[in-house]
This record gives sequence, structure tokens and C-alpha cells, in this order.
Amino acid sequence: MDSHSSKLLNGLIFGLFLLLLAGAPIQANAEKAPMHLDISATVITLPLAPGLSPSDAVQSMKLRANFLNFKLVAEQPLSAQVKAMGRKNVRTLDIYQFCKPDVAYDMVQFNIAYAAYLPCRIALVEDAHGKYYLTMLNPKLLLSPNMPPALKKQADDVINGLMQIIKAGAEGAL
Repeated sequence: MDSHSSKLLNGLIFGLFLLLLAGAPIQANAEKAPMHLDISATVITLPLAPGLSPSDAVQSMKLRANFLNFKLVAEQPLSAQVKAMGRKNVRTLDIYQFCKPDVAYDMVQFNIAYAAYLPCRIALVEDAHGKYYLTMLNPKLLLSPNMPPALKKQADDVINGLMQIIKAGAEGAL
């Protein structure tokens, strides 16, 4: 398969994935072959500003989330857990879960598939060169064109808030 055909096929698969997320009926069938897509195309990744420590980035995210009335519902220090299991030379991998519970509830009432994406996660990741990044699922990919206008506004507000949180963390903004 040539490069053009491969790109076309990947685009078609990604489009089908988006249609599923947009509210198309979902059939549970574990025997079907899974779809494959470029996972990097589904996320937003921001590097930490030069000189910004990971702890300052996390503090900035928490402060911005609090200011925007998002709840920090969980912290998962995955790298600490991996170290505790005996692995050496573990790079940072921590996940912070933010939520607007009332909007999350309304989204799941609209389409149960949204439950699989809750709560909203932002990960702090250290690469092999010691550089830090914040990354999260691009929430715009999950918006359904069939949403009632009031729910769409709530979803847009959550997306705006998540973007403010991740940017505050990456820039160290309070």
C-alpha cells in the first residue's frame, strides 16, 4: 500500500472513530477487530516552560482548577507506584483527574459512552531526556453534533476550563 492510500485509510478509520464518539449507536462485540488510529492525534501535549518545576506546574493546575470550580477528584502518582514495585530509573508519570460533577453526570445521561472518558485527566510526563510535558485527551474530539444546545454549552465551558488548566500548568501561571 502506498503512502497516499495509507493516509486515506487512516483518515477514514479516524473519521469512523469520531462518528462513534459523536453518538452513533454502539454495539458491544469483543470479537470484532479493534480500530487503530494515531493515538498522538487524539491528545493535546504542552511542554513545561523553561525553568518551571513539575511541582510548580501541578500547583498552578490545581489553583486554576479551583478558581474555575473544577474538582480535583484524584491524583495517581504512577511513577511512585512503579518505584515501590522495585523498578529502577523510573521517570515521572503522574495523573491528575479534574471534574465538574454536574456536567459529567449530564454528559453520561446524554450518552453512556462519555462515562469511559471521565473524569478528565491531565498527565505530567517526563521524557527520556528529562523534559516534562502535560498531556490530555483533546476533549473537542468528543463533542457530539446531536447534543442539546444547553449541554453543548456546558461541554464547551468544560473544554475551555480544561484548556485553561493545562496552559496554566505548562506556563506556571497562577
